[in-house]
Amino acid sequence: MDLPAQMVLYAQVVDAGSLSAAARGLNQSPSAVSKQISHLEDRIGVRLLQRSKKGISLTEEGKLFYERCAVIAREVNEAKELVASLNDHPTGILRVTATVAFAKAQILPILPGFLEKYPEVQFWAKFTDQKVDLAQDRIDVAVWFTEQITDESLIARKVAHNSRVICAAPSYLERFGTPKTTEDLKDHNCMRLNGIARLDDWNLGTTSAPDPSLLGGNFSANSADAIYHATLAGIGISRLSNYIVAKDIAAGRLVRLLPEYEDHLSDIFAVYAAGRNLSPKVRAFIDHLVGAFSPIPPWET
Repeated sequence: MDLPAQMVLYAQVVDAGSLSAAARGLNQSPSAVSKQISHLEDRIGVRLLQRSKKGISLTEEGKLFYERCAVIAREVNEAKELVASLNDHPTGILRVTATVAFAKAQILPILPGFLEKYPEVQFWAKFTDQKVDLAQDRIDVAVWFTEQITDESLIARKVAHNSRVICAAPSYLERFGTPKTTEDLKDHNCMRLNGIARLDDWNLGTTSAPDPSLLGGNFSANSADAIYHATLAGIGISRLSNYIVAKDIAAGRLVRLLPEYEDHLSDIFAVYAAGRNLSPKVRAFIDHLVGAFSPIPPWET
């Protein structure tokens, strides 16, 4: 294996997090991958990885070297995608990011159909409610809400309409009563997202509503998924997307509160970088999302 190929392999090992994981993705044995990394270290005269029973860790030299290898790996991958796009055949690693709750409730259930239709696509996921840099993390598609799209250079295609509602579990309402007005929320345990201000705007849209900063309680979390499960457990009142709570409200596991309030300003988009050829795998995945959730998403029926 020549030096550029070994550099690409090294970037793949670091991205995978272990020699064995990289080997599985490359359909090689871990020993073969390890041998090539050792050859690379011998060739450049620097130890890149520390190996232990717990896995691998990068040396300082390994971290610096990875930055250059990652650039080469990305360019090689983009070249492959360009060639593949000429045949319009979805293939390769598809890197997708989405919020935890939406991924669990909506993306994963429709993923088997996508992978069955495009068996040569490998789905790589980064599910998080925290901010993601598409370029730095080499993300192909981000499935984001309106509030998450702050970079005007990105291209966004609407996937589905979404609204947010206020709700609580019957067990919570039995213990603490039911708020009748938005002003009543000041006296309740309103659960909040921490560190994600743009997704936690309790703007209730009425002049009589309390300042959202006055709403609070004894529970917060960095994921809407955690807030959702805390709501089911009866810990407090939450403001959550309809896509995650609609079935629970219909089944009586949650009770919708203040029905006159509904935030319609948080639609769902497929977001990707501008200035690049849209590869077949990206186009196919976005079309799959739109087909599953438009024009009327299943949680709105």
